[in-house]
Amino acid sequence: MRVDYLIVGAGVTGATLAERLASAGKRVLVVERRDHIGGNAYDEPDERGVLVHRYGPHIFHTASKKVWDYLSRFTEWRPYYHRVRAVVEGKPIPLPFSLASLRALFSPRLADRLEEKLLARYGYGARVPILRLKEEEDPDLRFLADYVYRQVFEGYTLKQWGLRPEELSPSVTARVPVLVSYDERYFQDPYQAMPKEGYTALFRRMLRHPHIKVLLGADWKEVEGEVRFRRLIFTGPIDEFFGHAHGPLPYRSLRFRLEGHPVPWFQEVGTVNYPNEHPYTRVTEFKHLTGQGYLPHTTLAYEYPEAYEPGRNEPYYPVPREENEALYRRYLEEAKGLKGVYFAGRLGDYRYYNMDQAVARALKLFEEVVRGE
Repeated sequence: MRVDYLIVGAGVTGATLAERLASAGKRVLVVERRDHIGGNAYDEPDERGVLVHRYGPHIFHTASKKVWDYLSRFTEWRPYYHRVRAVVEGKPIPLPFSLASLRALFSPRLADRLEEKLLARYGYGARVPILRLKEEEDPDLRFLADYVYRQVFEGYTLKQWGLRPEELSPSVTARVPVLVSYDERYFQDPYQAMPKEGYTALFRRMLRHPHIKVLLGADWKEVEGEVRFRRLIFTGPIDEFFGHAHGPLPYRSLRFRLEGHPVPWFQEVGTVNYPNEHPYTRVTEFKHLTGQGYLPHTTLAYEYPEAYEPGRNEPYYPVPREENEALYRRYLEEAKGLKGVYFAGRLGDYRYYNMDQAVARALKLFEEVVRGE
């Protein structure tokens, strides 16, 4: 077989690049080692008919009109605003931590005082990073920062990463905000919705092009000698590509326990976090995400972070530590010496990307690749 591009991986990044290149007249072969397309965004109906995300909840949100317009070619959307609760001292509070969270946890007098100081200092609608709040001279604001850090962030981080917050890159803590508003949506992006028929249907349409062939259940090394290609786009782990020559890059993995219940609804919102109790970090009820409220039963996913072990589970999250970034840069230097080989995606770039960021990265790479021809 002769193609213009061999793309390794049929996830968000690989599917976007395949569609764009095929639409530009290129012949593309996509090789995926799993038995399905869509990567970690893959969804399928369970035995109860609930559309479940096999690799955990994926909520689409973006501030990019370009990304929104591009994906809208392949799906209709169902408007959806994700809402999350965290159980803190036995009380479910809204996340991100907001003025509504103050009211749920503290006495009216203390909540009034904290709200007044937050509004005076930052203004309504501000998203204040927890580290910035910890630097405030006002003792009440420092109390709030310490409380949120300890009760909401610290325990969750230990479970999620197996590391204390101070052992991770400061960028992780910098992303934890206190929201100075009563907006209980988890995201505030202008575009928030779920694909009406699910993510798998979206990716299937993206890859349904006469110039695209998809090979599932195969390692790209198995077909490398049988396929002639001009360029290679690799969306798998960059360290794996180079045979872990400089040592393996650390990833964090997840394990899910699905649980069905013979009731229409089990919890008030899509996801409930447990920062301090239980071995799992969060519980997601998929019907909130999929809009299948008409079903008389429901399905939950309990999420257990765990160490990544090649061959046993999937790499989900690059571990954000300075030494890991330094190791990645060594692989990046190796990559610069290769002609006609490109790395992209969460594993190829060793970056945590939301779905819209993965699409944006793929669209940008497509433009770079085409310009370079």
